[in-house]
Amino acid sequence: RLPRHLLPLHYDLELWPRVRPGQAGPFAFTGQVNITVLCLQDTDTAVLHSAGLRSHGAAAVRGPLSEPGATVEVARLRQEEADEVAVLELRGRLRAGSRYVLQLGFQGRLEEDHDGLFLARYTDRGQSSMLIASQMEPTYARRVYPCFDEPAMKATFNTRIIHDPSYVALSNMPAIDVSEVKDENGSLWTVTTFNTSLKMSTYLTAFVICDFDYVTRTERGNEIRIWARKEAVKNGYVDYALNITGPIFSFLEDILNVSYPLPKTDLVALPDFGAGGMENWGLMIFQEAALMNLPSDEFTGRKAMIAFIVSHELGHQWFGNLVTMNWWNDLWLNEGLASYFEYLGATFVEPKLSLDKIFYSHVVQPVLREDSEIARSLSESEDKIKGSFSLMSLFDDITYSKGASITWMLSGFLTEKLFIRALTSYLKEFSFSNANQDDLWTHIQMVVDAQDEVQLPAPVKQIMDSWTCQNGFPVLTLNLTTGTIRQEQFFNKNNRKSTDSYNNTWIIPISWMRNGSSQPLTWLDKSSKTFPEMQVSESEYDWILLNVNLSGYYRVNYDQINLKRLIHLLENDPKAIPAVSRFQLIDDVFALTDFGYVPIETALELTKYLAREDELFVWNVVLLNLIPDNLESTLKNHEVYPLIKKYLLKRMLPIYHYYAGFIRQNVDALEDDYFAQVYLEKLFTTACWLGLQDCLDLSSELYAKWRDNPENKIPFLIRRTVCCYGVAMGSDKEWNFAWEMYNHTDAAEEDKDILLYAMSCAKESWLLYRYLQYGLSEPLFSSNCTSVIISHVVTGDIGHRIAWEFVTENWSLLSQGYGHELLHDVLKVMGRFVRTDLQIQELQVFYNATLEEDEREAITVLLESAKLENTERRKLLIKVGSWLEKNVDD
Repeated sequence: RLPRHLLPLHYDLELWPRVRPGQAGPFAFTGQVNITVLCLQDTDTAVLHSAGLRSHGAAAVRGPLSEPGATVEVARLRQEEADEVAVLELRGRLRAGSRYVLQLGFQGRLEEDHDGLFLARYTDRGQSSMLIASQMEPTYARRVYPCFDEPAMKATFNTRIIHDPSYVALSNMPAIDVSEVKDENGSLWTVTTFNTSLKMSTYLTAFVICDFDYVTRTERGNEIRIWARKEAVKNGYVDYALNITGPIFSFLEDILNVSYPLPKTDLVALPDFGAGGMENWGLMIFQEAALMNLPSDEFTGRKAMIAFIVSHELGHQWFGNLVTMNWWNDLWLNEGLASYFEYLGATFVEPKLSLDKIFYSHVVQPVLREDSEIARSLSESEDKIKGSFSLMSLFDDITYSKGASITWMLSGFLTEKLFIRALTSYLKEFSFSNANQDDLWTHIQMVVDAQDEVQLPAPVKQIMDSWTCQNGFPVLTLNLTTGTIRQEQFFNKNNRKSTDSYNNTWIIPISWMRNGSSQPLTWLDKSSKTFPEMQVSESEYDWILLNVNLSGYYRVNYDQINLKRLIHLLENDPKAIPAVSRFQLIDDVFALTDFGYVPIETALELTKYLAREDELFVWNVVLLNLIPDNLESTLKNHEVYPLIKKYLLKRMLPIYHYYAGFIRQNVDALEDDYFAQVYLEKLFTTACWLGLQDCLDLSSELYAKWRDNPENKIPFLIRRTVCCYGVAMGSDKEWNFAWEMYNHTDAAEEDKDILLYAMSCAKESWLLYRYLQYGLSEPLFSSNCTSVIISHVVTGDIGHRIAWEFVTENWSLLSQGYGHELLHDVLKVMGRFVRTDLQIQELQVFYNATLEEDEREAITVLLESAKLENTERRKLLIKVGSWLEKNVDD
C-alpha cells in the first residue's frame, strides 16, 4: 500500500494504443499522465503504483501555477516491480499543504489476456477484427498508467485517447471533442477527448476502442447505448438488454432516492471477456453471452440471465461507484449489495420471476453449502488483505452470495422500508467518497433509533458483526418438548476432532410459524434460550417451522417429534408449508446428514411425500442430494440402483408426465416457467437414467425427428438429455449423425458442447473407443476438447474402463499434447470408480511409472482420499439400501 504523503486530486491522462486494423502484433501503447497531488506531509520521494510499464521522462514536479521556486527536480525514477510501485526520488522536498503536478510518460505492451488494457480478436460479418478494452479491478489500473491505485484515493480524470480513425473510442464520460494528430511518420490518428469525470476510484476507469455499432435510448436524460458487433446489433441481439437497462436504472433511482449522476451510460458486449460483467462508471463491459439473446427466443430463462447480470452491474453504479469501500477487505459492501439489488432489479423487469424462490435457489442455498467448507469471514481485517494475489481470492461466493444473503436477512428483520431509508442516508453521506461496514451500521442504527415500530435485541453493529466477522454460520436445534433452541456453528462432525471448540454465537432473527400461521419475529441472542411459546402439545397436528421463507442465514435441526409431524403434514397436505420452506427443509436435512448431525434415514423419510410435490425447484434440490451429478455412474453400478429406481420413479411420475406433456404437445407454453428452463433437464436426465421407458422413447423420438430433418430442433430445455439418450438408445447411425452435426461449421457453441457430451453416451464399447481415437487424431479438436472427451467417457457407465485403458495405452502421446493437467483431470474422475485395493494398486503402479516424484505424492494423496470417500460412500449406500428395501412399496 502506498504511503499517505500525497493525495491525488486530478489526472490528465493521454493513452495511445499503437494499433491499426489488420496489422500484425506485437502491439504496444504509450501515454502521458499528469497527476495533481496535494502534499499531506513533507517528503523527498513520490511513490505511486506502476506495474509492467516502462515509465520515462519523469519531468520536474511542479506546483500548479508554475509558481517560481515551486519546481522540484526528479533525481531518478526507480521501478520496484515486486511492490508494483514507481518511486520518484526528488532533489528537494515537497511541502505539506502545497499542490504539485507529477508528470510521467510511459509505455506498455498490449497483451491478449483480460487484464489492464488488452487486445481482443473476433469475427464480425465474416471479417476478422480487433478491439481494445480494459479491466482494472482490482489492481490492474497500475498496468495501464502510473497512478494511486487504491479505492479510497479518488480523483477526477480528464482523458484523451489517440486511436486509428476507423475506430470509435469510449471512456467513462461522454466525448466532447474529436480532432486529429500526426505521428512521427506523418500518418494521421484521431484524438478523442472526454469530459472531466466525477471523483472516482482508479479501478473504475475504463477504455474501449472498437469498430462496433450501437442501439440507443434515453431514460430520464441518461443516454444509454449498447455496443456490440455490427452483425449482432443488426440482428437485434442486444434489443432486450436495451429494453431493460433504462427501467432498471429508474427502479434503482426511485427505490434508493439518489439520482444517477452521469449524463450517459455505455454497455459494451465483448466477444471474449474474463468476467460476466464489469461495472465501470458510465462504461460497463460484458461478456457477449451475458448481454445478448436471439429476438426469436421468448423463453424467460435466457432473458433472466441477462436481467440478473445487467441489474447487478447497474446496482454497482450506487454501491461501489458512487460509494466505494475504503479497502478491499470490505468488498462485500460492493458485491453483496449489488448482488442483492440484482435480484430486485431483475424481478422488477421480469415480474414472472418469483423473487424469493430464485433468491433462495440461486444465492442462499449454494452459498450455505460453500460456507461450511471455506474458513473465511465476510469482512476481514484491513491488514489481512495485502498483495494483489489475496485480493483476487476475495471475488468469491462468500463475498457475493453470503453478502447478499446477509443483506436479505437484514432487510427482513428491519423491514424493507427502514432498510432502504438507511441505505439512502448512507449513500447520501458517502457519495463520491468511501465507507467501511461500520459506516453502514451507523446509518442503520440512526434510522432504527428514529422510530419505535422495530425493536432490536442489541445494537445493529453487534448483531451484524456476528454475521460478517465470524466464519461460517449457525445451526439451530429445536427441542419441542421444552421449547428450547440452542445454536452452534455448523461444521462437519464426521471429520472434525471434537476438541475444536467452536464457541461462536450469533444474534439470530427467527421467523417462525405454528400450525400454518405466522408468529411474531423473535431473537436468539445467546447460545441457548427457552421459548415457552414454542412448546407443543401431544397432538400430532401441532407443529412448528423455523426460518420461514429462509429469511435467516442458518440451518435448522428439528427434534424427532417435530420432524415426524412435518413428514406427516407433507404427506397429507404439502401446500400447508410454503414452497421455499419445503425446499429449505429438504436441503437442511440432507446437509445435516452429510455433516453427521442426523442419520440418512431421517432425510429419506422426508422424501416419501414427493409424489405430491409439483414444484420443480423443490424436486431439483432432492435430486441433487440423492443423485449428485458426478455420482450417476457409481450409483448405476451399485446394488442400490434398482431400489432407488423403483422408489423414485413412483414419486417422479406425476411431475414427469406433467412436463412431458408440454414437451410433446406445446413446449412454448413453458416460456414463462423459469424453473422448467433451469431445472427440467435434471428431472428428465434422472427419469431416463432410472430407465423410465417413456423418457427413453421420448428421447429416441425427438432425436429421430431431428435426424430426419435438422429443422426439427430438439427443445433446448432437454436438449442435452435427448441427445445423450438418442445416441445411447441408438446404434452407430445415431452416433454418426451427432458427429456430423458437431462438424457443422454453423453449429452454436452450446450445441457443440452438448454433442461432445452426447457422443460419450454410446452404449457400445467400440463406439466409445472410436470416439476417443477421434479425440486424439482429429485436427478438428483443440487440446481442450480432447480432455473434455476423455472426461465425458470416463464418467459414463461403461466408459471408465475403456477411457482408462485408452489413457494408459496412449499416455506418451497424450502427455506430449496435454501435459499433466489432463492426467489430473482424468485421475480425479477415475478415483471415484476405484472400488478395490487392487484397482488402487493398478493406478499406483501406473503413476509410479509415468510421474515425477513430486507429482506422485500429490496423486497418492488424491488416491487416498478417493479410497476413503469410496469406503464412506459404501457405508452410506448400505444404509440407504436397507431403508429403501423397507420403504420401496409404501
